[in-house]
Amino acid sequence: MINFSRFVLENGLRVLVHEDDTTPMAVMNIMYDVGARDENPEKTGFAHLFEHLMFGGSINIEDYDEPLQMAGGENNAYTTNDLTNYYCSLPAANIETAFWLESDRMLSLAFSKNSLEVQRKVVCEEFKEHYINKPYGDVWHKLRELAYTTHPYRWMTIGKELKHVEDATLEDVKQFFFKHYTPSNAILVVAGNVQVAKMKELAEKWFGPIPAGEKYIRNIPKEPIQTAPRFLDINAKVPVDALYKTWHMGARLDNSYYATDLITDVLGNGPSSRLYQSLVKEQELFSTISCYHMGSIDNGLVVIEGKLSKGVKMEDAETAINKEVQLLLAENITQKELEKVINKTESMIAFEDMSVLNRANSLALYELLGDANLMNSELENYQNVTLQDISTTAKEIFKETNCNTLRYYSEL
Repeated sequence: MINFSRFVLENGLRVLVHEDDTTPMAVMNIMYDVGARDENPEKTGFAHLFEHLMFGGSINIEDYDEPLQMAGGENNAYTTNDLTNYYCSLPAANIETAFWLESDRMLSLAFSKNSLEVQRKVVCEEFKEHYINKPYGDVWHKLRELAYTTHPYRWMTIGKELKHVEDATLEDVKQFFFKHYTPSNAILVVAGNVQVAKMKELAEKWFGPIPAGEKYIRNIPKEPIQTAPRFLDINAKVPVDALYKTWHMGARLDNSYYATDLITDVLGNGPSSRLYQSLVKEQELFSTISCYHMGSIDNGLVVIEGKLSKGVKMEDAETAINKEVQLLLAENITQKELEKVINKTESMIAFEDMSVLNRANSLALYELLGDANLMNSELENYQNVTLQDISTTAKEIFKETNCNTLRYYSEL
């Protein structure tokens, strides 16, 4: 059980405090309810660009990193299609430094042409290095465009096109900032060796005076149900052939989420999984293979991806994957397999909860999903999954008409 206190400032900022006196450290986590799905289709990559811009200095603090480091702290951030998260850890005695730094950049960044130019170059280089010049770097651009026709999950957090970030103007980023990076669109979590009363006092002192901003109302088009399989073949200078298959799945809060998570574990999480044992170890059709899901807040994707062994024909590899999926649908998984993946999940949850940083991040995420208390019922949700749930969910997901296949052929 993860205990926490929750209060809301007058400007709408939700604040959660998790006390843990077993550590001398404290964590400040600020999650903004904005991700790549909230971007203008003609100006993508902005949420990720802001992950960088937020370290470019604010009105009263020219350099974010230096004072944090002087206080013994460190920080990082990440962006997904659903959210943007900033976090720092430092000695609990210095926690007010984190309040000072984070509140100032929420109040307003120091927008300047120089800062935008520097961070734009960083993001553009990241785009080129990882998604243009890297072998298989364009896979997820292609897969998302193949699987999604309408929902903004059809582009990656790095952006749909390099040009969108290259052309970003100072006015563009200002509009994006004041639309999304406001108290009413954020969740603040303070965790570690802290006390609720003091954290409330500091939250009021540093974040209370910040204008609430307008609450962002999301109105995202829903992805239509896929009615026919889709295929895409690519030829590129990559070392070996690769095969990617995706199927649409439910949203993060759907009841089917937990069964879906366990199905992907049985199929392709690690060397003891079905796909690895059959297609890598026994038949030697693939050198690597895995199955996982995107776990998105809106309807996501189940993915099977693998690199073919040298000399294996694409059609043979694809037939073998399809046979494993059909075997799952025809015979379901065993009680032993179900217990194994539930036990594995229980261990993973327990391990993650050991870190105060992870606890702070999880509290923010579940609060964003609707209620931080959801964090405390996750294990029970997995334990309640039955073999019938697995069968029903697998039949819903692995329909032929719901499948997208990307065949990536090596020209080398």
